[in-house]
Amino acid sequence: MSSNGALSGLKVIDLSRVLGGPFCTQILADHGAEVIKIEPPQGDETRLWGPPFNEDGISAYFSGANRNKRSISLDIRDEKGKEILLKLLEDADVMVENFKTGSLEKWDIGYEEVLREKFPRLIHCRVTGFGADGPFGGFPGYDAVIQAWAGLISVNGSPESGPVRIGIPLVDLGTGMNAVIGILMAVNERHTSGKGQSVEASLYDTGIQLQHPHAPNNLMSGKAPVLTGNSHPNIAPYDLYKTQTAPIFLGIGNNGQFRKLCAALACPAVPSDPRYIDNSARLANRDTLNKLLEEKLADKDGVEFATVLLEAGVPAGAAMTVPEALNHPHTKHREMIVEKDGYSGTGIAVKMSRTPGKVRSVPPGFGANGREILKEIGYDENDITALTQDGIVWENPKQ
Repeated sequence: MSSNGALSGLKVIDLSRVLGGPFCTQILADHGAEVIKIEPPQGDETRLWGPPFNEDGISAYFSGANRNKRSISLDIRDEKGKEILLKLLEDADVMVENFKTGSLEKWDIGYEEVLREKFPRLIHCRVTGFGADGPFGGFPGYDAVIQAWAGLISVNGSPESGPVRIGIPLVDLGTGMNAVIGILMAVNERHTSGKGQSVEASLYDTGIQLQHPHAPNNLMSGKAPVLTGNSHPNIAPYDLYKTQTAPIFLGIGNNGQFRKLCAALACPAVPSDPRYIDNSARLANRDTLNKLLEEKLADKDGVEFATVLLEAGVPAGAAMTVPEALNHPHTKHREMIVEKDGYSGTGIAVKMSRTPGKVRSVPPGFGANGREILKEIGYDENDITALTQDGIVWENPKQ
């Protein structure tokens, strides 16, 4: 195995803040890319999104998306700050940013006008809220705002609860993953053309992309989705069921799985009932089927029986709390909790056989690596002191 990672040798300048961009660059860094995080003088605002904070004052929110990076704080709106950024880009492969559309152009470092000409091999990745153009082009976007505009809130919840925000920042995380995909596609294409290009990943586009199966259902049938709680609009049984302990989610995707479920529940004749003979019939008779399943599951231990079902080939999940999931033996076996020098975080989901990802460094303090980064591109101690005194380089957040 190589300890350097599949992206070793890829240099990334990360100007992004909050979650979509930083989550993208953390994935790249986990797999060996050198990531230099350039923060504004005030710092990435998620440094203050807490509690909880660790003993060094770093928030859990910031910590979750910024490991394996080095940090420097620059005022890139100033000519001297812009000069430092351009020096860092001289041997960079990728630049990631999520500024308001038009900001780089206003600072005379736009991709089309400046960066593409100066650095023809540079891959520029822009993470935006609604995209750079269109009726909402350039508007700022946050995850929950896009969940609303993209209709995701409208399909999450029950008739009793009404529309509900999805409990994780799914759009931000999905946009970060789309940005990774786009960057790596551009890197691959550059092997042929020798040229970089601009990649855009927007929260809005990602929110629409994630509307599966509701968008395909609507485009085919013309019918608007309705709130179904934990039920699936196309599949039955596909729902959360009470047990004596933890609820169980059953995700039955075919007739064979339904037969196995009924055998485990000691009701092997049910799959022959015309009301439940295939998925369409089960969907039409979902209410009576759910009542039957609830009766059969009422005396079960949720965790134990969900495990029995998995062993029998039935997709089933005991509804874990977050602490229970993080402490589950399978989570630990899959190395999905990582620890280093007092840092704890979720693990690396993409497993590589020869070049596995790795946690090399903990999330950095504000501007923690500024001096070493500047020395690497030719600045001496006197230069750096002058830059800090002039408010170009910051070693403590601007208040």
